[in-house]
Amino acid sequence: MSNLKILWNPWRFEYVKSTTKSDSNCIFCKLPNKSDEESYIVYRGKYSYIALNAYPYNSGHLMIIPYKHVACFDNLNNNELFELIVLTKASTILLRETFNPDGFNIGLNIGRAAGAGVADHIHIHVVPRWIGDTNFMAIIASTKTLPVALSETYSILKNNVDKLINVINKTLLESDSFDQ
Repeated sequence: MSNLKILWNPWRFEYVKSTTKSDSNCIFCKLPNKSDEESYIVYRGKYSYIALNAYPYNSGHLMIIPYKHVACFDNLNNNELFELIVLTKASTILLRETFNPDGFNIGLNIGRAAGAGVADHIHIHVVPRWIGDTNFMAIIASTKTLPVALSETYSILKNNVDKLINVINKTLLESDSFDQ
């Protein structure tokens, strides 16, 4: 293990320490009670919503979050699971059409041991990636550069939300397993 390198992300600590195990204090349970602009909510579905990550790894980093406060898939019904995946699909299409990324990291961390910052409320991360988005700044200066401000990213995505809605509606029409 002597070759193990540590990547320090001290800016994430503020976010991680703000999370608790109580539903009433859960950041993801509180966000839908605020305005879309204040919470950076791009889209509200029936079971889940799409919001910008306030502490993004890259510009356009979205999260798909169920309204239901659950820690894992086991406590979501099929309709809730289906909508999570539909919104993930729609998010990648929206990001591709608005920011033209070269790829995506899509994932979730279930449990604190797996790296979940908010361990008690499952959510899917959609992180757009560009060739060269990890450059010398992160290596030499331990600094991640984000070329687009969070508020500007939100405006761009919100102004193009019709593309997201079209993908969602098309997917739902094609499916007979989703309770519309």
